[in-house]
Amino acid sequence: MSLKIHCFKHVPFEDLGCIKNWIDAKGHSLSYTEFYKNHSLPKQNEYDWLIVMGGPMGVYEEDKYTWLASEKAFIKQALQNNKTIIGICLGAQLIADVLGAKVYKNKEKEIGWLPIETLKNKPLFSEVSELNGNPALTVFQWHGDTFDLPGGAKLLASSDACKNQAFLYKNNVLAIQFHFEVTKESAKSMALNCKNEIIPAKYSQTLEEILNNDKHISKNNLLMFNILDALLLTH
Repeated sequence: MSLKIHCFKHVPFEDLGCIKNWIDAKGHSLSYTEFYKNHSLPKQNEYDWLIVMGGPMGVYEEDKYTWLASEKAFIKQALQNNKTIIGICLGAQLIADVLGAKVYKNKEKEIGWLPIETLKNKPLFSEVSELNGNPALTVFQWHGDTFDLPGGAKLLASSDACKNQAFLYKNNVLAIQFHFEVTKESAKSMALNCKNEIIPAKYSQTLEEILNNDKHISKNNLLMFNILDALLLTH
């Protein structure tokens, strides 16, 4: 079954990464709203899946980024229409916000290749634990905000610095604070464009550490593919 997938991009340097490879391999169609260029939104009947990517802005910065209000309204409609939605980093925070959860500054920034722990026996992420062979997993992080767990959502992963790393709402809405999707190229692009955010801190790596520590990408991408396949079964 061919899907119509629509992607919200907030900055040019945070793209779909390996998700684009999966879309191409499966023969799905892909369209974009690039908020840094245009605010053209599809009609709700013009897409099957919505993927909301990351960005350096906060969900609470509607005065600065006026399109955030219309984006949140669109996500709310997508939820009401039972669309499959994937939110990554800022995208996860937007989903949490629309579901009524508080989004706010985390006590610590997480920047670089850092560990999370996946919670066993959870839908979708049960596959992550099985494939990884261990609930502990090293992932690419780049965020300073976090969110409370929305009502009705199932927590899927946590870290020492940030309790709510991922959640599943119903069976078709997935919010991930970290970046399973990054390729070597997209991780480098994000790091170089956001290097001004790097500060000496417990959960923040140096630019050199980030660029030279890409050995986890292939496993992360495999896990992303398996999660996408699992979501496809719920469509």
